[in-house]
Amino acid sequence: MKDAYAHGLPLRKAARETQVQFIVNDRCDLALALEADGVHLGQDDLPLALARSLMGPQPIIGISTHGPEQVEAATRGGANYLGFGPIFPTPTKIDHEPVVGIDGLKQSRARTHLPIFAIGGITIEAIPSLVAAGADGVAVASVVLNAQDVKNSLHDFLTHLTPSS
Repeated sequence: MKDAYAHGLPLRKAARETQVQFIVNDRCDLALALEADGVHLGQDDLPLALARSLMGPQPIIGISTHGPEQVEAATRGGANYLGFGPIFPTPTKIDHEPVVGIDGLKQSRARTHLPIFAIGGITIEAIPSLVAAGADGVAVASVVLNAQDVKNSLHDFLTHLTPSS
């Protein structure tokens, strides 16, 4: 915990300075200690109701979902947003849930009013199809972090996700 807290402090500071939300993965205790804007929980992390009782009513709580039943449960449970996937095969997690595809995203979009962030094997080329299927955004890791120019790769994703004025 101490090391994670020490690593998180500069991220918290940078998020405040750039006025972006700071969400901690998996750990309510760390999110609270860092005064994060919220926490993102997987299916094997704390149950949503318990996380909400610990975090309080204001912080954001996102839930990883992998199918329609989990989407409905997270919606009923009071999540603020959903991560949904893996949409495509992904090199980031070797032992991941079965791939749900764009059709799985469409089916789940019809079951919730919450924002859905598509995750798993996401590329820039897939963004139009994902948005058309109901994704409000995407979560990416390796495609940006393994890019030769991380800043440019991130900029490209943001450009493709931001509506033109």
